[in-house]
Formats: sequence, C-alpha cells, structure tokens
Amino acid sequence: MDTAVGLVQSYLYMNGYFTVTEYPVLELMDDGEYRTVTDVDMLALRIPGAGRGRTDTGLSVLSVDPALDIDVERVDLIVAEVKEGRAELNASARDPRVLRAALNRFGAVPEQRIDSVIEQLLDDGEAEHPTGARVRLMSFGSRPPLKHSSKYRWMLLGDLTGFMHRTITEHWSAAQTIQSKDPALSFLLLLEKSIRGER
Repeated sequence: MDTAVGLVQSYLYMNGYFTVTEYPVLELMDDGEYRTVTDVDMLALRIPGAGRGRTDTGLSVLSVDPALDIDVERVDLIVAEVKEGRAELNASARDPRVLRAALNRFGAVPEQRIDSVIEQLLDDGEAEHPTGARVRLMSFGSRPPLKHSSKYRWMLLGDLTGFMHRTITEHWSAAQTIQSKDPALSFLLLLEKSIRGER
C-alpha cells in the first residue's frame, strides 16, 4: 500500500471509519474480457455511534477531528483520492462510471437514486441521500489544490498527522498499550515512546 494512503487510512480509522483502499474499478469489454479502468484510493464508511465505549464513569465517545466535519448521527461515505503532492482529484475520480462502482461497493444507495447522487457529487462534492447517508468526494495531499474553490473537500496530510499526534499524546495512558500492526500508527506510537524515553 502507498505510504500516503496508509497514513490516510490510519487517520480515518482513528476517526471511526471502516476503509477499503485501492479499490479496483473494472470494465467489461466487447469481447467479454474485463480490464481495470482505475482504482479508487480510498472508500471510507462511518456509522453513527462509532467510537462509543464504556468507562468507569459511563458511556464515552472518542472525539473526532472537527476538520472532518462529521455529523455523528448520520452515515458518512467518503470517496477519496490520496496524493503525496497537491490534494487534487484525478479525472477518473470524477468519472460517473467510477463513482457508480464506488457507490455500488458501499451498497447504501439504491440503484434508482445513484444517478442523482452522482450528479450532486459532481456539482457540489457532496450528496445527501434521502435515507440519511451523506456521500462526499474528498482529496488528501501534502499541498492544497491549485484551485482553492474546488467542488470537493480537501485536507492536508500534515493536518492529519498533527491530529493523530495530539490524540496519541492526550490519551497516552491508553495509547502506549497499543500493539499496532498499522504502519502509520505504529510509527507515531514508536516516535512518542522514543521522545518520552519509554519502553
């Protein structure tokens, strides 16, 4: 997996999302063979109530990054591109066939509603599904897109790393016990242990 994709995946995990990375989009050719058209860097799903846990003082919810603008009461679906450079969408990420494949993978949008959801995504970068799901086009990168008025939400990798680092340090008593196989998260945990001089 690409390093930047791994970082975004770790960040979204920390914010309560389930993810699929590098999702292949296939096309059926006239001769009956299939070919890969593209892959979608990240599909992410967050279910209402994600992050709940029980503590000695009652029910708690892990705080989420306000920059994600999550409505914790709604299903949130993200179709995202991840770049090491500018946080921009490829042409394929705006292709209605690719968006249809992504929405079909989620399975949360009925077939008769997909066209209108795709149209909203292409017009506004976000679509509200009548049953309550929110669908968003996003891009993650190390630099802003050339057009700051882009019709999709974008976030900087440095901001993601900053949020992850703050969350780890604020919850260090719990975080230090994590034995993660996730490359980005385990690196940040090791870095914090090294700074603190802990085993």
